[in-house]
Amino acid sequence: MTSVTDRLSSRISRIGDRGDRKDVVAVVKLHGVITPTPSPLARGTINLAAVESALTRAFDHDRLRAVALLINSPGGAPTQSGLVAERIRQLAAKKPGVPVIAFCEDVAASGGYWLACAADEIYAHRTSMVGSIGVISGGFGFTGLLERFGIERRVHTAGENKKRLDPFAPEKPEDVEWLKKMHAQLHEMFVEWVKERRGDRLADTEELFTGDVWLGAKAVELGLVDGIGNLREVVEQRWPDAEITIAEPKKPLLARLGIGAPAAAQALLDAVAQRVAWSRYGI
Repeated sequence: MTSVTDRLSSRISRIGDRGDRKDVVAVVKLHGVITPTPSPLARGTINLAAVESALTRAFDHDRLRAVALLINSPGGAPTQSGLVAERIRQLAAKKPGVPVIAFCEDVAASGGYWLACAADEIYAHRTSMVGSIGVISGGFGFTGLLERFGIERRVHTAGENKKRLDPFAPEKPEDVEWLKKMHAQLHEMFVEWVKERRGDRLADTEELFTGDVWLGAKAVELGLVDGIGNLREVVEQRWPDAEITIAEPKKPLLARLGIGAPAAAQALLDAVAQRVAWSRYGI
């Protein structure tokens, strides 16, 4: 007697198994903090190098009906967000008529929502946290710490602004103003991207761009997502005979051999930073 688990697992195969001739919905998982420096102690990271092979495999299928992006990310580096989103659109342009559909899981916020906007359609669970269209950066101030322990710090620069926002020096108002201007420019780019991708589906309110985050139903009302639903529901409704396949990323040789992991101290710091990013959303 076939169990429910067996029936479900028969619907999902690894991409590369081309023994049958069913149509395919290829799935790419975009899970984790968006950062150029992956950490072995974190729960997963997203950057172009990490997801390039999975995206290529997903779009390369010859019986492709749709590409699904499973997004679970609190955001992170804006450049990596932009690079991954642009790569998705480049690959999609080579497959006209094949929709790209994003499915927001726990969180699709900040850079995570930037990635979602690379899709033609966006769906969320009713409990998903979506949005956070804004820019944030943070750090620590260690003014006086070195002196307390009798440590002399020596920094030599060429260029008067090379030492901006030095954590071991008092914060300067002009440096903070410079940072705010950078944030404003990045925020403007983020807003333009969302408007470009979502168009007239967006509600006519500046509330969208305050950096706030909303649950699924409110995100639908604001036009940030197109509907409430998950991968299996949408695929079974629209392509009931299609096979769901997972496009796995190809791991670099050194990673497969366990070589090239960052030093333990740096890995710990990276993990803490990523833990902070997730904790902003209670996860």
